[in-house]
Amino acid sequence: MDGVIVINKPADFTSFDVVAVMRGVAKTKKVGHTGTLDPMATGVLPLLFGSATKAQSLLPDSTKEYEAEFKLGLTTDTLDVWGTVQSEKPVNVTQQDIQNILPEFTGDILQLPPMYSAVQQDGKRLYELARQGIVVQREKRQVNVSLLQLLEYNENTHTGKLRIACSKGTYIRTLIDDIGARLNCGGIMTSLCRTKACGYTLNDAVTLEQAKQLGNEGALDSVLKDISMLFNVYRQVNVSLPQAKRFCNGGQLDLSRLRIGNLQDAEVLRVYTYEGKFIGLGKVEQEKNWLSIYKLFNFI
Repeated sequence: MDGVIVINKPADFTSFDVVAVMRGVAKTKKVGHTGTLDPMATGVLPLLFGSATKAQSLLPDSTKEYEAEFKLGLTTDTLDVWGTVQSEKPVNVTQQDIQNILPEFTGDILQLPPMYSAVQQDGKRLYELARQGIVVQREKRQVNVSLLQLLEYNENTHTGKLRIACSKGTYIRTLIDDIGARLNCGGIMTSLCRTKACGYTLNDAVTLEQAKQLGNEGALDSVLKDISMLFNVYRQVNVSLPQAKRFCNGGQLDLSRLRIGNLQDAEVLRVYTYEGKFIGLGKVEQEKNWLSIYKLFNFI
């Protein structure tokens, strides 16, 4: 089995739990994921099967989208509802107050990784130190928030929901904590659902139970997506059978013989046969006038 299956991860499962379940369902050991979700989070978790696992370090679309619920007036050690409360403050915040400050958290921003995170420092995960009651100095990291939208806010309960599109490495808990600090009352995340990752949305996903059922019926292939869909941001080039064989054997392809124009140096292309079979990725080398292998996924 080679391709991608998108799982709608349930709460209280780690990403590795889901991988373990799907190894059993698909009866294969060669399964990976494209980025972890916290155990309490739900939503889009693309899993890579077979030769698709070779794509793990090459994924071009690192933007992720989330819907996160929050509550103002509290802070916790984990920055979310599952942590120990550290402070409570009265809240006098309107919907307009929140709308007014959201632009401050949009674009390139700096974030301090939370102590309860998998970030490594001096060879140890921060959450390992946090569980021992140790707090260490961390450096802020630049992330990008391309969309930050208030979907709803209840001024009586001080709860609401945000839609966020952001770069890899963005902590939604930290974002909500920073917004709460800016509002002078504190804030915690109360739920998190990833709605988009690697170009896939919840509409592309199946639940673990659905996947198990399909596995029992021998129909898991019906939700298997082609590896090439991971690379849709790249342009496509089709090659003849002799060209495809040369490429698969490690040979470069003459750019002047490819039916694609306006090539840029170091541009990555999706390489297909004329019959539509995805072979792999090629990289343009203008100085040498050839397309070299970037990564092969299928052989001719």
